[in-house]
Amino acid sequence: MNRTDTPDFHRWQPASCLRVSGEDAPTFLQGQFTNDLRKIGSGEAVYGLWLNQKGKVLADSFVLQASEQAYLLVSYFSPAELISGRLADHVVADDVVIEDLTGAVEGLTVFGGGAPAGGVPEGGWSFQGRRTREPHREFIFPRNAAAGWAAKRANETPLSAAEMARRRIAAGIPAVPADLGPAELPNEGGLETEAISYTKGCYLGQEVMARLKTMGQVRRRLVGVRGGGEPPAVPAPVFQAGRPVGELRSVAADGEGWIGLALVSLLHVQRDAGLALAIEGGPGLEFSARP
Repeated sequence: MNRTDTPDFHRWQPASCLRVSGEDAPTFLQGQFTNDLRKIGSGEAVYGLWLNQKGKVLADSFVLQASEQAYLLVSYFSPAELISGRLADHVVADDVVIEDLTGAVEGLTVFGGGAPAGGVPEGGWSFQGRRTREPHREFIFPRNAAAGWAAKRANETPLSAAEMARRRIAAGIPAVPADLGPAELPNEGGLETEAISYTKGCYLGQEVMARLKTMGQVRRRLVGVRGGGEPPAVPAPVFQAGRPVGELRSVAADGEGWIGLALVSLLHVQRDAGLALAIEGGPGLEFSARP
């Protein structure tokens, strides 16, 4: 339960925290990122993706503007070396410097409204998160500020990584690249609305996104599933009527069973039938969200 007087919080380590700066940083990032950086507001961030030339998902991140010619790239799950490598591959004659700050920062997610006690630490950043559909804020701050804010958390409820995964999966939000990666298109994970701009102009993978919007339909979709007993190991193939139809990508314990996200074929999955984890006699799964 989230409470406005004693907020739930989660302490976490970003998988990526990069600082991209230089005279050409604004135009360079705008030409690489799937979303429109002109939408960045004061104290807020824009969420989007880093694609390859075929429009497949390599990584995701939030982008915050740290100064006029400097941006902060923060990701929950996409490794720093993956994003920095993807950017470095496309720096030609641009005045752009990429710095990895990942090991020097920590993150705090706060549910229940408002800033954590003490506000944003000096040298830190805050923005609206996307771990669940409930309002919550993310705080990124220097690692050396950890002791100070930890001492102020006594009346708040710490949330484990397992609970955060349960909330994310229940909300149907993919973790990139575990649930949606370099073999998938953004639309297969339902990210076309919040992570893609169709009006900003060119970026790597933009032609594929434009074709999908005007002419194409994806053949696979990430859907929610529910099973009984202990959560299975992932990734795991899923079947329907003895036929392979997809793959279970992430799971989390939920009550006496578990919930998960599975990437399934829209061509072969029957909406009114369940799934299984084996060709014959495997544990039965129910859809918690329909394809």
